[in-house]
Amino acid sequence: MPDETEKPEEFPKFERVMIFSAHPDDPEFGAAGTLARLAAEGSCVNVVICTDGSEGGEDPAVPDAELSAQRYEEQRAASRALGLNECLFLGQPDGRLTPSLEFRREITREIRKFRPDLVLTHYPTYNLDTGIGGYHPDHLAVGQATLAAVYPAARNPRAFRELLEEGLEPWKVREVWIPTWTSGDYFVDITSTIDRKIAALEAHKSQFTGWENWQEEIRKRSHEAGEKAGYEFAEGFKRIKIF
Repeated sequence: MPDETEKPEEFPKFERVMIFSAHPDDPEFGAAGTLARLAAEGSCVNVVICTDGSEGGEDPAVPDAELSAQRYEEQRAASRALGLNECLFLGQPDGRLTPSLEFRREITREIRKFRPDLVLTHYPTYNLDTGIGGYHPDHLAVGQATLAAVYPAARNPRAFRELLEEGLEPWKVREVWIPTWTSGDYFVDITSTIDRKIAALEAHKSQFTGWENWQEEIRKRSHEAGEKAGYEFAEGFKRIKIF
């Protein structure tokens, strides 16, 4: 039986959507089915990858620049598979992110440039009920910096006033969705886009060495999320509506 989580009668509409993720492949693991639905229903979706992805491999002999270039191209291919608009790469060193004032300003700049109605990002705190990959230090840093950029920095004309000199006026984001897999208070039906989620993840070939049957695991976890809300497959989120 479905639990008492929020289940809207209609999928919400957003003109512009932006997801801030730490590494290439993070958008696909947490929200690919939802991003594909948003794009298919008319949203312009931009992906922002904050690190260079240079620690996402098992062979220490591969040069950082070579792995970064490969992972950037994998992310572009994944985004194409989902029908998304643009990939932006901030190029911060992988594994070294902190929610610094400088990083918050960088996120604020991108929000004011694109002016999204909906922002997606990582869970900003340790959540020991999820797998250990969910609280990678880079994930926490991106989640914290993005939420601080959404409120108050992006909407406050007195925050980062140098951005005004760049012509970047304040912007109020309407909602923030934080992927949570099978928990959270809002579930998106991705039954129509689960195959596109798998196809997008398949683009990240560098990340699946030694992980057999990962497609089945992704489908299983998406089905478990769907059971929470009466769908065949779903992605779960913590949904924050901005006042």
